[in-house]
Formats: sequence, structure tokens, C-alpha cells
Amino acid sequence: MKIYGISGLGADKRVFDALTLDVEFVPIDWITPKKKESIKKYSKRLSAIIDVENDFCLIGVSFGGLIATEINQILRPKKTILISSAHTKYELPAIFRWFGKTKLIRFIPTFLFDPPRFIATYLFGVKDGQLLRAILDDTDLDFTKWAINELTNWKNTIQANNILKINGTKDKLIPPKGTTKMVLIDDGAHFMIVDRANEISKIINEEVKKCYSTI
Repeated sequence: MKIYGISGLGADKRVFDALTLDVEFVPIDWITPKKKESIKKYSKRLSAIIDVENDFCLIGVSFGGLIATEINQILRPKKTILISSAHTKYELPAIFRWFGKTKLIRFIPTFLFDPPRFIATYLFGVKDGQLLRAILDDTDLDFTKWAINELTNWKNTIQANNILKINGTKDKLIPPKGTTKMVLIDDGAHFMIVDRANEISKIINEEVKKCYSTI
């Protein structure tokens, strides 16, 4: 059994470093979106790295959770775990969906998608902003603009029964919402995959163990 991990918008595989998992973990690197590529087509291309000949699970963090949800509909993993994320468009904040309807993102200059670090630190709720700042410094802003456009225009309404969400009660970006099966991390913020890695690792390991009984 392998677990494939997809990091969040503007993030990279460093967000998984603090996890302690009982099975092999394979972080998936982002690829460059094609011009006007939809999140569905992008997810299909990204999923090419996954070994479908053997059982596997997915982890998606924040925007990576949307990608994991799309891949879940294509490849049918044993379990897909969404961290600080959403399973359907209705689990995203209403303001995101409203902003997507305005179609304004395409007119915003790319450089404006690089947030001031003090604002990012506040929104992500990080205890130590050093890792977040390092990740943001390395972020491809063209990718960020594409991803925000896809996030705010996400259409998924399908709820799969192999999905588990792990959400923080103090997440300012994607607060806990919806009817998808969910585990709440008390006082957890958006960057809790780093700040609360031990708790999240335990939940993931327990969920993956359940998969073995169905193999």
C-alpha cells in the first residue's frame, strides 16, 4: 500500500515532512498547467504518476484536496483523505464561489497573487511562519493564478463514500463545513498539517489500516 500526497496551493511537498506514516508515502510534484486547462484535465495528467496496479490511498491538502477529489473519481483509490480542504463546491466558502462568478481573476496582474507574508501568516494560522515564508518565496505565481481561478470556479457536487476530511476548527481559509465524513482538529488552523502533524499522522494511519481489511 502506498499513499500519494498532493500539497496545497502555493505549497510543495515540504508540508508533508512532519508526518510519520506507517506505509510508503509518495509526494506528487505539481506540473505546469496548460493554457486554459481545466482542473479535471489537469488532475488526469497529474495522476499519471500513480501506480494503479497496486492498492493506494490519496492525501490532498487545501487546493490539493480538490485535485485529490478529481483523481478519486478517475482512479478509485482505497481511501482519499482531504486535509484543510473541501470535497464539493458547497464546502468551500461562499465568497470563493461568488468571486469565481465575477470572472475577475483573469484581469488581476499575476504579481498580485503573492500575498504579504504577515497576511499569509495570519490566514494560514501558523505557529512558526518560517516554512510558510520559504514555500511562498518559491511559489510559481502563474500556477497560483491558475489554481485560484480553478478553485473559485470548481463545479464538483459528487460525494464519494471513500472520502474522509480532516479539518481544523479555527481554519480561516476553508472552515469545516458540509456533510462529508469529517474529523475535527480542535483549534487547528489551515497549516495544521505541519503544526499538528502528530495528530494528523495518527488519524491517517488508523484510516489506512482499515483499508487492509477490504483488500
